[in-house]
Amino acid sequence: MVALGSFLVMVVAIYLLAIITDEYFIVSLDQISKRLNLPSTVAGASLMAMGSSAPELAIALLALFTAGGAHSDVGIGTIVGSAVFNILIITGASAIVRPAKVSWPSAVRDMTMYVACIILLLFAISDGTVSLPETLGFLGLYAIYLLILIRWNNMVQEEDHLVDLVEAEIHEEETRSGIYFRITAFVARVIGLLTGDARKSYIRAFFVSIALIGLISYVLVEMAVVFADALHIPPVIVALTLLAAGTSVPDLFASVIVARQGRGSMAIANAVGSNIFDILVGLGLPWLLALVLLKEKIFIGTEDLWSSALILGFTVVLLFVFLFTGKLLSRKEGWVLVAAYGAFIAWTVFGGGL
Repeated sequence: MVALGSFLVMVVAIYLLAIITDEYFIVSLDQISKRLNLPSTVAGASLMAMGSSAPELAIALLALFTAGGAHSDVGIGTIVGSAVFNILIITGASAIVRPAKVSWPSAVRDMTMYVACIILLLFAISDGTVSLPETLGFLGLYAIYLLILIRWNNMVQEEDHLVDLVEAEIHEEETRSGIYFRITAFVARVIGLLTGDARKSYIRAFFVSIALIGLISYVLVEMAVVFADALHIPPVIVALTLLAAGTSVPDLFASVIVARQGRGSMAIANAVGSNIFDILVGLGLPWLLALVLLKEKIFIGTEDLWSSALILGFTVVLLFVFLFTGKLLSRKEGWVLVAAYGAFIAWTVFGGGL
């Protein structure tokens, strides 16, 4: 009964997180980037990436700063699990909906940086602790990635994936109907009483959204621990599977939308770019704050996370092979990626943690 109750609370919390993030937080960030006159590449890789990854980042922060950091693995597990979901499910589903033609130079750029992220992650968690130099390495590598994107954009004009992905999702939502979407619209309007119009009162929407995301993320972390205790499994298993998939579902919907429109390369680029942000900033920023504010070492349970990080490396190799053998990611290859995620879930639940 406790397990069922905590599971239902997590489902509702994830649902509310998706609405707040998509309808208010990301929209307010978009307005802020326009007011600051940020180049689209910088806005997409910084503010919009932060908006897209807000649930994972908030969970990582709350897990690290609550219960004396005892649940830090929940935050790390959510980000690592989300990264696996993004590469295998989002990329795979996009290819299944419509085979994606991939820009090879951009793919090599992002995948190379992604490999560097995974290597840095494996190095950081290998000894079970995280140090300040390692944390600065995460954020420094993301700063380098931003500079590469700016330089790249100056040489080659290409569409901004994250910004266009959000705009495509908003446009699609305006045409939806049905009971589910009517309920969602009603809930969004209720939340809007607190945030205001995100396009007009974007500063208010920004801060209220942050407060709501933080509150709901706290509930998610606590319920994940309760759910895990009820089933006698490590909380990190819940984070790697349920929380990771739940917080990534909005990105999945948005990616399928743009893939259906014939822009599958955008969906793939978003999946990889989102992972780079999740790993380097989603982990690096909470770790930096914890080390500076708490002045204590961060201890990490490495067994499940190490294995999952290695699986992240495998997903890169798998995707790279598919892209190398042809510039078109086919439906068959999409199904292979989805099946690989099913194998990851089965291994995590029945082999990795139980």
